[in-house]
Amino acid sequence: MKIKVGFGFDVHKLEKNTELWLGGIQVPSGLGAVGHSDADVLIHSICDALLGASNQRDIGYHFPDTDEANKDIDSKILLAKVVEMLREKKYIINNIDVTVSLEKPKISEFIPAMKKTLSQTMGISELDISIKATTTEKLGFTGRKEGVASYCVALVKRA
Repeated sequence: MKIKVGFGFDVHKLEKNTELWLGGIQVPSGLGAVGHSDADVLIHSICDALLGASNQRDIGYHFPDTDEANKDIDSKILLAKVVEMLREKKYIINNIDVTVSLEKPKISEFIPAMKKTLSQTMGISELDISIKATTTEKLGFTGRKEGVASYCVALVKRA
């Protein structure tokens, strides 16, 4: 059986009076992420990790921010399309491991809902989804609350 690993990374600027979407759910916050889509960095990093593991380029290639069809799109739709692309290439998602870097809000209480939403979207067990959160101890753009970043590693295998 052939297994492959992919790595994903995404960043979005934070602004006041904007919604914050992480892992397919809206998280209450005074700051929200700005982007062409709903700016869900967590899902975007998963998409890139899965696309990388299956050698299918990146999220920007398949869903460019120059395409109006992607304007304000729910990132769960993009993730579902990526999962279908993997299935077409005969890949199965083994597991994903995500780390979100965000100074505030604290998201620990929202992780179970994120895992449930992602599990349903990807068709995998919640046990195969790890989501962690960290700060940068007030350093850099995330520490200054200017942006949010997400990192993801995905393991896939041939069906």
